[in-house]
Amino acid sequence: MFATLLALAVSVHATLPVTDDTEPLSTDQLAAAGEVVGLDFTSAELQQMLPGVIENLHSYQVLREQDIDNSVAPALIFTPLLPGVAAKPWLPADGGQHVMTDGSDRESWPSIAQTLDGVPDKTDLLFADIPTLAALIRSRQISCRELTELHLERLAAVDQVLHCVITLTAERARAQADALDAELAAGHWRGPLHGIPWGAKDLLAVKNYPTTWGAQPFAEQVIDLDATVVQRLDAAGAVLIAKLSLGALAWGDVWFGETTKNPWNPHQGSSGSSAGPAAATAAGGVVFAIGSETLGSIMSPSERCGNSSLRPTFGRVSRHGAMSLAWSMDKLGPMCRSVGDAALVFDALVGPDGHDVSVIDQPYAIPGEVDVTGWRVGYVDEHFDGPGGERCRPVLEQLEALGVELVPIELPSHPVNDLLFVLSAESAAAFDTITRDGRDEQLVRQVEQAWPNVFRTSRLIPAVEYLQALRLRSLLCQDMAATMSDLTAIVHPTGAGQILSISNLTGHPAFIAPAGFRDNGTPFGVTFTGQLFDEARLAALAGAWQRSTEHHLRRP
Repeated sequence: MFATLLALAVSVHATLPVTDDTEPLSTDQLAAAGEVVGLDFTSAELQQMLPGVIENLHSYQVLREQDIDNSVAPALIFTPLLPGVAAKPWLPADGGQHVMTDGSDRESWPSIAQTLDGVPDKTDLLFADIPTLAALIRSRQISCRELTELHLERLAAVDQVLHCVITLTAERARAQADALDAELAAGHWRGPLHGIPWGAKDLLAVKNYPTTWGAQPFAEQVIDLDATVVQRLDAAGAVLIAKLSLGALAWGDVWFGETTKNPWNPHQGSSGSSAGPAAATAAGGVVFAIGSETLGSIMSPSERCGNSSLRPTFGRVSRHGAMSLAWSMDKLGPMCRSVGDAALVFDALVGPDGHDVSVIDQPYAIPGEVDVTGWRVGYVDEHFDGPGGERCRPVLEQLEALGVELVPIELPSHPVNDLLFVLSAESAAAFDTITRDGRDEQLVRQVEQAWPNVFRTSRLIPAVEYLQALRLRSLLCQDMAATMSDLTAIVHPTGAGQILSISNLTGHPAFIAPAGFRDNGTPFGVTFTGQLFDEARLAALAGAWQRSTEHHLRRP
């Protein structure tokens, strides 16, 4: 039983049966609780507040007795399209291309089968891009089942070192591959993802398989549905071969089994929380994977493992069937080995599904090779100072060589780091139950900067301060839109300054790709942060730059 309001907020493992027998709160106890949140009340104010606080305690207990699933979102929906902020998605002049799922427009990919001279060797197959594999499958030089078995074998082998697999979905994959081969034999090709093996971060629900969220309390959890992104990739013909690791409840690279490792240096973690998708893709275990980001969970492991990945605009891809961490910040996106592959996979994911009400319907098409001459790209000069920034300076020269106009800019000057308790408050609500019943003690990481402690301390965030932070976030969105108004993108070393935090709060999309290698042989990345819902133009820019380099072609 809680004796004070302060104990109510701090000792969250206890249960508070608020009954007529509960010892009454005193004004001294209420004053102490006020000090915890930085407020000072007079004696008269405390006396007046006390009955309402006691009434609220009764309401808290009633609410805690309700069974609210993690999938239920609050009745407040964040949108990056606030007053003064517009979506202006660019589409290529030729209309671009789209992933086909029903056999229509199959001739929009007419020549890929004619560009190959025989089947690459086993290793080259494992690291081939999607158009190459699509050509081989469509021309039936390799079967969907053969490609699936090749990647199942590879994934099992690299997992011995990388610890990137939570659950193999081999039975599902083989059945799917055989059905897709039968379709090909009947003359039906679903498009460039037909027969392509992929992996899902294990916060995506898949029927008949555990969805563990990387956390021991949920190690046996089975959710009886396929996430929307799983359904859409199934429809496009992609073959799910594994559910891949994530740091427990989407933080870091430590899950209940192991620490997922970096394929370029197995003595180092792969970063997180999309740890398994990054490592498995970079190591050739899957052709691509789907990861998620709330605050760097696609960007950070992609830099560590040398992936080319897309964090989409908030509201682009349905999160139905995905674990909720922060409803106003969570995003799902493709993690690949090239910008072109990521742009292609993304086409299969976009658009509303009737479940995730945050999704906004905006056009997108896969861009081909586009002339980026004259495109304006912003940069913050100080981002390219110091050892981490200096190594990315060649990217600026490479962009200029492509005809890009570089524009020095300044980012909005709001107290961004002080807004990030928005994430903490939402995540504490998402996992309120395991905090109160003590299951948070089963999580592997029990340090200050880990979820168990963050969930507990976040119980002391006042609702008023949370809403004030959201109001300031609105101003940040408007100021970021003004900063980017005449830019295609902002280029920066991955994680430089505050742009990672800013862009995750404002919902802007970003492409990350390898920009070189350190002396120890590990990759480092550059990021292009784009306009809202402008992933096609962002892919065209990042793709044009990437084709002028060879960093993405190296293998760990």
